Amino acid sequence: MQTGAITQYIDVAQLTLYGFWIFFAGLIYYLHQENKREGYPLESDRSGGRIDVQGWPPIPKPKTYTLRDGRSVSVPNRAAPVAPEKARLTGRFLGAPIEPEGDPMQAGIGPGAWAERPDIIDTTEDLQPRLLPLRAVSTLGVDRQDPDPRGLPVVGADGAVAGEVVDLWVDQAEMLFRYLEVKVPGLAHTVLLPMNFARVKPHRVQVRAILAAQFTGVPALRHPERVTMLEEEKVMAYYGAGTLYALPRRAEPLL
Repeated sequence: MQTGAITQYIDVAQLTLYGFWIFFAGLIYYLHQENKREGYPLESDRSGGRIDVQGWPPIPKPKTYTLRDGRSVSVPNRAAPVAPEKARLTGRFLGAPIEPEGDPMQAGIGPGAWAERPDIIDTTEDLQPRLLPLRAVSTLGVDRQDPDPRGLPVVGADGAVAGEVVDLWVDQAEMLFRYLEVKVPGLAHTVLLPMNFARVKPHRVQVRAILAAQFTGVPALRHPERVTMLEEEKVMAYYGAGTLYALPRRAEPLL
């Protein structure tokens, strides 16, 4: 037998290879199971939501995580809130598409869906509010080389003026602007416009996601200088819904 061989047919290198294969298979199983801590169990279309679908491997046992702000979260958590949706199936077959019921901008489906994140403000590493308007942060401002959108009109997808930019909300963790704050005529409160949906031009701010009149439906904030993670989700979802439902023709097929 050669050096390192246990028998005439098995040696240390071969055992090492087999051990690696077993370890790698276990790693794949572990990662696939850990991937099911959120979003599972799935609902079966066939049963109308009465049967839970786990697949293989099964959902792992709950594990508790301690967050940096002192809160603890256990996942998976069957009691966790689920974002509401107002939709109906368009057919009686598996995988049938759904369409919104009532106001499609508030239905919570498709591009207008949101996650039920905690209804608390997000914080920086030192537990300070992450998102604040510039009026509340005296040390930050708009660079002189960049256009300042404050005072510019906001124009919707229909070309009509929806309101005026009155402030910007800055992300103190990443040092960039996340939202424009817009004053809409007829509303007692201001609304947030995500920078992702805004195009700042020399004399106006262009928004193609929603119409000017639809700015009155943007979810309002409970506090004029604070925004919770759940409120952020709903604001983003509203503009996302507009990309498909702001105009009836947007939801129609191209052909």
